[in-house]
Amino acid sequence: MPRVVSGNRRGTILDAPKGEATRPTTDKVKEALFSSIQMKVPDSDFLDIFSGTGQMAIEALSRGATSAVLIDQAKASIDVIRKNIEKTRLSDETTVLKMNFTEALRKLGKEGKTFDIIFMDPPYAMAEKYAKEAARLILEGGLLKKEGLFIVESDSKTLIDENVTNMTLLKSCKYGSTLVTFFLE
Repeated sequence: MPRVVSGNRRGTILDAPKGEATRPTTDKVKEALFSSIQMKVPDSDFLDIFSGTGQMAIEALSRGATSAVLIDQAKASIDVIRKNIEKTRLSDETTVLKMNFTEALRKLGKEGKTFDIIFMDPPYAMAEKYAKEAARLILEGGLLKKEGLFIVESDSKTLIDENVTNMTLLKSCKYGSTLVTFFLE
C-alpha cells in the first residue's frame, strides 16, 4: 500500500485500485524523487499525470505545495484518488480531472494554468510515446512555469531524453527497475 512518506500528512496509508492496472510509485523512488526536488516543492503548483492513486500529488501537498491537479481516465483510479484526497483532507487544494491526458493538457492550456512541477508516470510500455506527446502539449499550452520541472517515471530500460521532450535534460536516476528523468523548461 502506498503511503505519505513526509510532511504534514506523513504516515497516512493510501488506498490503491485493485488489480494490476495501477502500479504505485514505490516509497523508495518517491522519497528519492522528492529529496532531489525538495527546494522546489514548497508553494508550488503540481500536476500529476496518470495519477493512479494520487499519492505523488498528495506527497507534494504534504510537503508544502500550494495546489495540485490530478489526471487519470480510469474510473477505478479516480474513485481511489478522491477517497485518498478525502482521507488526507486535501480537497480544497486539489482538482481531479477524469479524462485522457492529452485532453486534460489541452484543457489546462486553454485555461491558462501553469505548474512548477509536472510529474508523469505513464504505463511503462508507452512511456516514451506518452512523454513525447505530453512534452509537446506542455510546451504548446505554456503549462510549465519558467524554471519548471517535467519529471517522467519509466522502466529503467526506457531512455527518455531531449529527443523525446525538446526540453533540457537535467538528470536521470535509476532506482532498481525504475528510471526517473528530470527536465527543465
